[in-house]
Amino acid sequence: MAPPPSTTISPIVMLIVRILTFISLLISVIIIVTNTATSTVATSFGLIDVKIKFSAFYAYRYMLATGVIGMAYTLLQTAFTIFYVTTGNRFGGDGLAFLDFYGDKVFSYMLATGAGAGFGLTVDLNRNDDSADSFLNKANAATSLLLIGFVFSAISSVFSSLSLPKKAV
Repeated sequence: MAPPPSTTISPIVMLIVRILTFISLLISVIIIVTNTATSTVATSFGLIDVKIKFSAFYAYRYMLATGVIGMAYTLLQTAFTIFYVTTGNRFGGDGLAFLDFYGDKVFSYMLATGAGAGFGLTVDLNRNDDSADSFLNKANAATSLLLIGFVFSAISSVFSSLSLPKKAV
């Protein structure tokens, strides 16, 4: 009986997916960090301008953390993939294939939870205050890019599962 055909993905495709992941996460982090707005609030002292920053909300800080950690992991994996593309050999051999597989799983789920937290908070804030539309639109854009980063990371996770060493049963 012939062995089953090997299912492998081109290293160039893996590299492109990792680069797209990194780019979407980078843009998401830039947008969320620069997201500020000014809102006028009526108090007993009169009208006061209040500056709103992303860091005032735990969900947006978590979103930022997932984006930054995801970027660091993706950058490391991109370097390993570049090594694989240029030399034709995996850095670390088969042992690193398992790290790729499990790491991709963990970080893709982490990015998904960051996107979920961002979307959830944005929806809640949008129900309560219509004066911060610009702030919330930018937060939605950053969250959407984080979600796109999750999709690319999940695709990368599938590719890394196909690259696992085949063991005889």
